Amino acid sequence: MPVEGQELAVTCARAAEKILAEDIRILYLQGISTLTDFMVICSGTSMPHLKAILREVEARVHEWTEVRPLYAEGRADSRWVVLDYVDVMVHIMHQEMRDLYRLEDLWGDAGVVQWES
Repeated sequence: MPVEGQELAVTCARAAEKILAEDIRILYLQGISTLTDFMVICSGTSMPHLKAILREVEARVHEWTEVRPLYAEGRADSRWVVLDYVDVMVHIMHQEMRDLYRLEDLWGDAGVVQWES
C-alpha cells in the first residue's frame, strides 16, 4: 500500500528523531513549490552525526514503509544532504549550513506540520 506524502514526511521526521537529529521541522509546500509537497529539515552536529542521520532515515523509512528515496544529493562532508522521496524531500544539514541558507525563511509561506506526539 502506498504511503501518502504527510505520513511519509512524519515517518522521515521520526526516523531522524531516533538518531537525535536536532530542530526537526516539516514544511507543507503543496501549492507553493513544484518540487515537492513536504520538506523535512533537520540538523546534525558533526560529520559522523550527519552520516548517521542519513543512514538511519534511509534504513528506518525503508523498514517501516518499504519506500526508498528516488535519489540522494550531496554528501555528509559537504554538510548538506538531500533525500528525495518525490512527495517528500529530507534536508539533513549541519547547523552552520542551516543557519546560512535558512530554508524555513526561504519557504516562509509554507505551513508547518505538527508531527511530535
